[in-house]
Amino acid sequence: MKREVITTNDGSKTIHLPDWNESYHSIHGAVQEAQHVFIKSGLSEITKQEVNILEIGFGTGLNAILTLNKAKETEQKIHYSGIEAYPIQLDELKALNYEDLPEIKESEELFWQLHSSEWNKTNNITPLFDLYKIQLFLDDFQPPKNAYDLIYFDAFGPRVQPEMWSKEVFEKLFNSLKNEGVFVTYCAKGQVRRDLIEVGFQVEKIPGPPGKREMLRGKVEK
Repeated sequence: MKREVITTNDGSKTIHLPDWNESYHSIHGAVQEAQHVFIKSGLSEITKQEVNILEIGFGTGLNAILTLNKAKETEQKIHYSGIEAYPIQLDELKALNYEDLPEIKESEELFWQLHSSEWNKTNNITPLFDLYKIQLFLDDFQPPKNAYDLIYFDAFGPRVQPEMWSKEVFEKLFNSLKNEGVFVTYCAKGQVRRDLIEVGFQVEKIPGPPGKREMLRGKVEK
């Protein structure tokens, strides 16, 4: 499938899929969206000093590097797992120029280390951050139960990948979260909210990132 690099409204770049008219990040701002949805509305909700995170849609590694940077501030130990069926290519990564962004510039070497690290094994990136990248389709992924404190659900939208947003998927992810675990996604669709509630999440609508009025956050009470 054709992929092209575009510039979003905050000056950061993302990958666009013209066949689907879908992008890896919001056209209103890739970094702004990632910071708001996953760091501010997700990681900042976790007060534990050791945090297990699962990202659905590792993609460009933007969420991972922003999480690593945040962990430097909070001194939290992060165990980060990211699932991705179609890893992006080196030439695409270079075209994004993420290493030039103020939010990433100081961590340029670590950003490239995230992408050069081996798949399907644990890689120690820093003393406070290790990474386990999983090259697999979500349907084939069987996460362990009660394993994660936080899930970043950053799959392509339900319009183009409805199979990623099924009740079966949400139930599997609910069971993989620990008690008081958190699930965050940029999506705010009513059917997604209803399905999350049906599988057991306590769901709230919260303010979305620039260009989006609302997003969803689910919490687990077991």
